[in-house]
Amino acid sequence: MEDKAGVLADVCAALSRDHPNEAGETLRGRYSFIPLVNVGRHYSVQQMLAAFVRDGFVDLYSGVRLVCTPTWRLLAKRLPDQFPFQPNWRMDACHFAFCELAPTIDHVLPVSHGGTDDESNWATTSMLRNSAKTNFTLGELGWSLHPPGDMKCWDGLLGWFIEQASADRSVLDDPYLRRWFGAATGAQGRL
Repeated sequence: MEDKAGVLADVCAALSRDHPNEAGETLRGRYSFIPLVNVGRHYSVQQMLAAFVRDGFVDLYSGVRLVCTPTWRLLAKRLPDQFPFQPNWRMDACHFAFCELAPTIDHVLPVSHGGTDDESNWATTSMLRNSAKTNFTLGELGWSLHPPGDMKCWDGLLGWFIEQASADRSVLDDPYLRRWFGAATGAQGRL
């Protein structure tokens, strides 16, 4: 992997020699700008859960265990002062665990780099890692994929959520939790 600070040093040196074209070519050739393309992808609860289960609730970029999304929301309902949640995920109003340990889907090869928007190119990662990765490839970041987890060893507390919602059906009064419960109980036979 090329030393990116060194590339910028070469760009600065070319500019110091009053060679802006050389500086521009150096950037285009060795450290090009790739604009972020946000096409507003939305995944169904079933698609997300399938990816999280496939990856064993492990952040494939860091190897850290993650916690199933509805478990966060139920914890926030039961312990709102100790585990605050804000519906728009405002980080000044949410417990940091939401960013650090909540799973999300990322494209291993960004769509802007020619990656496909399907499960073969999806990786489970945390919101934090997803935000850090943005539009970069794993190679550009010096990251590698970790192996998926084993659902028999760690289920992301999905089982706990199903157990709690089954025991206290009022949990399902929340439409968000009801959608996740439906997806989770539907997927239970495939676990």
